Amino acid sequence: MKSVVKFADLKIKKAFEHLKQSKNEDKKLYDFIYRAINELEKDPFTGLHISKKLMPKLYVKKYNAQNLWKYDLPNGWRLIYTIKRNEILIVSVILEWFNHKNYERRFGYK
Repeated sequence: MKSVVKFADLKIKKAFEHLKQSKNEDKKLYDFIYRAINELEKDPFTGLHISKKLMPKLYVKKYNAQNLWKYDLPNGWRLIYTIKRNEILIVSVILEWFNHKNYERRFGYK
């Protein structure tokens, strides 16, 4: 079964492309996410599955996410994605990324 990675919407894709043009820490973040995308294309289940009871409702409402996964990036960054599939294709859909502090806020840990 083939696996691909997509962005949930154009805004997220543009934010990722903007990171590539940066010359500071954002460029490193781009490299981290780029590596994660390559890993997800090889194995979409490489991240940690997040329990449905811990899923922020935002992801269900905004992206119709039925499952949620977290990929730990270096320096405390997190990549959040959902997996959609049919008989031919598995698609990892990147929903957002953020630092650990914002991750804890989004998931209600702090």
